[in-house]
Amino acid sequence: HVGWALLYAGHLNKNYLSIYVPDLKTTTWFDEHLTEDNQEFMRKSMAEEYRRQTADKLNPLKDEPWPRQEWTEGSRRVGLIAVKLGMVPAWTKTGERHVVTMLQVQDCHVIKCLSKDEYDGHTAALVVGGKNVSPFYRTEQQMEMFRKAGVPPKQKLTTFKVSDNAIIKPGTPLYAAHFRPGQYVDVTAKTIGKGFQGVMKRWGFRGQPASHGQTKTHRRPGASGPGGDPAKVFKGKKMPGMMGNIFDTAYGLKIWRVNTKYNVLYVNGSVPGHRSCLVKVKAVHIHTHTHTHTHTHRERE
Repeated sequence: HVGWALLYAGHLNKNYLSIYVPDLKTTTWFDEHLTEDNQEFMRKSMAEEYRRQTADKLNPLKDEPWPRQEWTEGSRRVGLIAVKLGMVPAWTKTGERHVVTMLQVQDCHVIKCLSKDEYDGHTAALVVGGKNVSPFYRTEQQMEMFRKAGVPPKQKLTTFKVSDNAIIKPGTPLYAAHFRPGQYVDVTAKTIGKGFQGVMKRWGFRGQPASHGQTKTHRRPGASGPGGDPAKVFKGKKMPGMMGNIFDTAYGLKIWRVNTKYNVLYVNGSVPGHRSCLVKVKAVHIHTHTHTHTHTHRERE
């Protein structure tokens, strides 16, 4: 069902504004129809069930682990899903000060393995989930995927491209020790939404002069396109608009420290997103161009 609400815009011009109000489905049925005691009982029972599923999945007597393969030049490993905790200063042994971002790996597991044919025909992929969530807010199709992997429901799922020698068995937990200090990683997350902003804040425009005949144009962009030919505004022109709330990647961040007790990565500089947001961490993969040597007729002989 779709509802429409009519709002009266003014008493003089008799204009009406039609606003679309969608009928959103609520996911709080269990919260409203269960008592606090029942909710607490279900949380405990679900936690015990998930621990049992994970233990059964990782039991080498019931299900043999997949063989580990050696790392080779050009291998691409799986990444992690972490929670951004914030930024703190850090000092090296020589006294150099650096500002780092703390990323905590919480309940990160491999959910599904996709072969080359199942993914894109070129590379294999692994589906990784991070941060446990209540099963009441997941669909039955998603729950079936979690049951097959033997892990609790996850808040975020993401796919990492991996090489054939870096495939991991579904249900395997991933920790901060997956990376080592000195490695470089790429961190992807959704940036903080800034709303509708002008060109000076959104694109860093200089703006117009503060005086000398300027009237109400101090923060305006100026000309937006040629006036004669072709007399149009080209696509991609930097103009005012919505800023932030898009996925962005910080490339080549060095890992200064790995806290294995609390599963925290200390990466150099800032990363996109607000505090407590989920970020995608993967190792830097540099593409190398391979040139095939063509043998001459004399070399073939």
